[in-house]
Amino acid sequence: MEAAYEATKLGIATMILVGDEAKISQIAHERGIDLSQFKVVDEPDPIAACKTAVSLVSSRQASSLMKGDIDTSTVMRAVLDKETGLRSGKKLSHIAAFETEGYHKMLFATDCAINIAPDFDTKIDIIENAVAALQNLGIAKPKVALMAAKETVDDKMPVTGEWAKIVDLHKSGERMTGCVVDGPLALDNAVSEDACRIKGINSPVGADADILVAPSIEAGNMLYKCLSFITKAKNGGVVLGAKRPIVLTSRADTAESKLISIALSVLF
Repeated sequence: MEAAYEATKLGIATMILVGDEAKISQIAHERGIDLSQFKVVDEPDPIAACKTAVSLVSSRQASSLMKGDIDTSTVMRAVLDKETGLRSGKKLSHIAAFETEGYHKMLFATDCAINIAPDFDTKIDIIENAVAALQNLGIAKPKVALMAAKETVDDKMPVTGEWAKIVDLHKSGERMTGCVVDGPLALDNAVSEDACRIKGINSPVGADADILVAPSIEAGNMLYKCLSFITKAKNGGVVLGAKRPIVLTSRADTAESKLISIALSVLF
């Protein structure tokens, strides 16, 4: 509610609140939020509320969907409904944006929240979703780092060979155009000039990555939470690959993080 109110006051977005109107009014009163700034759709049942919100987006009465104080699985069931949902034919993926003192520009990480163990084709969709999103931000040719525990192919680490094949596919021009893709790269090689110099790594992405692509949800989730909770980086996250962006924040995220996520969904 606080993030939605701030987004409205800043002119970032016009918010439609779908849910139990009595509870919404109570929260607004407690937090000093002017409810007249919102359109409120009264739907006390959580499942029906999600379906209503998704239908507003699919019918273009709204531009993007935002999860409120409700379970993610309930929202996603409505999103993935074959008849009334927001399927686009592409895999859904999560992208997170970070502003941190330890890096010279905005840094993005994907996929931190949706795909548990993405296969080869899903990894390509994840990359293409992220590249399209950054191009919408005005980053004409994003640099994409394919993350692993080391920067060379190792049979004991199957993802390193998979990343090498994806780089070859990118170089062929068949997929992942409009970007620069390299990997496998360890995290230090992707973001640190000193690490590249010491290790003798000559990469078009090295020390200047825009997008870090995690090999699995475990790696992505830990990266996301490390940057969020340890480095205290300002952050926001959006789900891509649907017909419209989906703001799928954690209930534990701050109001500021949710506000940033709303802004990202508008820009994407």
